[in-house]
Amino acid sequence: MEHPIFFIDQILSALGLSHFAFSYSHVTHTWFVMIILIGSALLFARGVQLLPAKGQNFYEVLIDGLENFMVEITGPEGRFFFPYIATVFFFILVSNLIGLIPGLNSPTANLNTTIALALCTFVYTHVIGIKFHGAKYIKHFMGPVWWLAPLMFPIELIGHLARVMSLSVRLFGNIFGKEMVLAILFSLAGLYLAPLPILFLGILVSFIQALVFMLLSIMYFVGSMEHAH
Repeated sequence: MEHPIFFIDQILSALGLSHFAFSYSHVTHTWFVMIILIGSALLFARGVQLLPAKGQNFYEVLIDGLENFMVEITGPEGRFFFPYIATVFFFILVSNLIGLIPGLNSPTANLNTTIALALCTFVYTHVIGIKFHGAKYIKHFMGPVWWLAPLMFPIELIGHLARVMSLSVRLFGNIFGKEMVLAILFSLAGLYLAPLPILFLGILVSFIQALVFMLLSIMYFVGSMEHAH
């Protein structure tokens, strides 16, 4: 199968960075998504008004709806990690969607990107646990009674490490599969509009996978906030 042609890789290659461009395409496209998000945030912040316009209304409804949805699950005490949840959701959503544009690549179609995202959630889960419980957070790994601790600790440890695999492989598998199906259909029938139904399905998959990653992250955070039983 031929190596796909991506615009960013070609630009970097023309600048003499061909090895980096083709070896780390997921990194360059990750930077591209970051530029999109940061640029959008700056433009939005510059145009904020007391009487919001249509664009500001849209983003306010979107952010407020996302925050209220999260707070219904976590309670008011979980509001402090909303910036992380919103950032992860929008990053994954945009990363998934740009792969639907010919000449661009989804960073989340690379396992390295999804593992990095999963590790961020994994680390932050335990940061939240320590923030709420201090040293007593270790009780989450010890089981309901003390004499089960030698058995429960390795089981709980494996379970928490498995979350990284679960988050990363699920996101990677779905987005990589979407990319492959689109690539095959475009190569076989790109001139005959056959891929259009798959494009609509790709949009749906992109949104669902961003939502699933966000929801699982929220559930892990809530679990670390709860008292051990």
